[in-house]
Amino acid sequence: MFNKIQKTFKAIGEVIRNPWLLNHVLADNTVWQKYVAKHYGIVSLPVVDINTLIPGFNEELNTFAFLEGGSLPTDLCLIRSMCKAVPNGTYFEIGTCRGESVANVVDVCSECYTMDLDPKLITDKIEGDLVGYFSKANSKIKQLYANSLTFDYAGLNRKFDVVFIDGDHHYESVKSDSANVFKHLVKDNSVVIWHDYGYDPVTPRHEVMAAILDGVPSQFHKNLYHVSNTMCAVYINKSLPTIELAKARIPNKKFRIKVESLPV
Repeated sequence: MFNKIQKTFKAIGEVIRNPWLLNHVLADNTVWQKYVAKHYGIVSLPVVDINTLIPGFNEELNTFAFLEGGSLPTDLCLIRSMCKAVPNGTYFEIGTCRGESVANVVDVCSECYTMDLDPKLITDKIEGDLVGYFSKANSKIKQLYANSLTFDYAGLNRKFDVVFIDGDHHYESVKSDSANVFKHLVKDNSVVIWHDYGYDPVTPRHEVMAAILDGVPSQFHKNLYHVSNTMCAVYINKSLPTIELAKARIPNKKFRIKVESLPV
């Protein structure tokens, strides 16, 4: 017991001397896993098979960069399928990045909004130039430049059919984005999708999971799912059959992929 107390005081001393160490503590997935287990009594969201969520799942992407920090093909196919399910639907996303996600849904939506930081405020010029690389030339896509933490969502004065949250993935940002989306942008049959709920399709990222659960009103928690074969969580106003995360690790399907390189 004494040794544990000694180690605790030693660790506190290290953080006081080196405050940057606190970032490592807060980023530790096991810390957030314990937080989620303590507050919600679960270790992961229930997993819905992608074929259950989207019967006859069959999609084609027109834009995919295969570069760093992007989505899985199945992530973007999920978003596109959810948009296609609503004729003349509307789409809003937080986190434009290169614009791959919005570029893949613009042809099946009546309106598309995407939001990211103003490139002029991004210190790395190349990173700034990449914002909306695949989407900024499309006049049908409304590009908003704002910080999602301070953006006036109420000022939009409208709801959306599909919302994709893919901005900053730290707890406070995901919590704020989730709360604002449900307060201002969601209607009865809206679908909300979060990217990077998982580090991969079978490993929950508990910091993001905690932020989703804390940001989304509790009455909607029963309709939160992890979509199999993706790194995404989804809110959909349906009660769906689910499988255990352990079973989701075992392949029960395969996907056919065709890759064609095109000039930009």
